Amino acid sequence: MKTILFFILLLFSFQSFSQTKIDDGIDIAYMNAKKGIYWSLTNIPENKTRVKHDLIDKDKLYSTVQIIKEIDGIKILSTGYCNSTEVKITIYRSFKSLKKEGYLKVKRETREDTTKQLKKKSRKKRKK
Repeated sequence: MKTILFFILLLFSFQSFSQTKIDDGIDIAYMNAKKGIYWSLTNIPENKTRVKHDLIDKDKLYSTVQIIKEIDGIKILSTGYCNSTEVKITIYRSFKSLKKEGYLKVKRETREDTTKQLKKKSRKKRKK
């Protein structure tokens, strides 16, 4: 009877040990995915609509990041890795919130503004 109880307790202890090992892998993969998001927020391209980048250190892949520009904002897809575990995070941010948080530089003039100004100048010259 004692040996049966001993084996049952031993079996449950192995299950809890493997469960904590899986939880640790998920936590590390989640942290790596967050690192990818922080990297992408500080490296938003001005001209490109899509960027894919891998974060690698000491021959280990930590995160794969995709930045996709949408109509009124950006979409960031970050995948964090830890051994055979991977965690995916998707974030959507509008251009207004990115400017407010300081991730995007506020341009003084955009292409549309300069073309509008040129059209106004040419109209004034025609009227004279």
